[in-house]
Amino acid sequence: MWVKGAHMDNIKMRAKLSGDSLSSITEVKMIMNHPMETGRKKDDFGQLIPAYFIQLVTAKLNDKIVLEMQWGTGISKNPYLTFYLKGAAVNDKISIDWVDNLGKTGNGEILVVAA
Repeated sequence: MWVKGAHMDNIKMRAKLSGDSLSSITEVKMIMNHPMETGRKKDDFGQLIPAYFIQLVTAKLNDKIVLEMQWGTGISKNPYLTFYLKGAAVNDKISIDWVDNLGKTGNGEILVVAA
């Protein structure tokens, strides 16, 4: 089940914990709603569409940074991302924040659930 983040139009995400307490892994999946324009594509009138893309993505587990990524124009529209965490427990909070090249931001958060 996909659960939308804090800003319903920015990020859809889920986080599932699997394994026993000693070897548990949390799988985090998300889709970020963003056009991700490269600045090289033309509109219907032949004019270049300005670059508009996510530059920085930060993931936190209970407010501690666990992943930081710098992106560019090579990422597709509405990026899909999966990553895995050790050390999370059921009901821990995972939050995602992104900033694009125009200074706009998106965010979402979810609680970890058992698989």
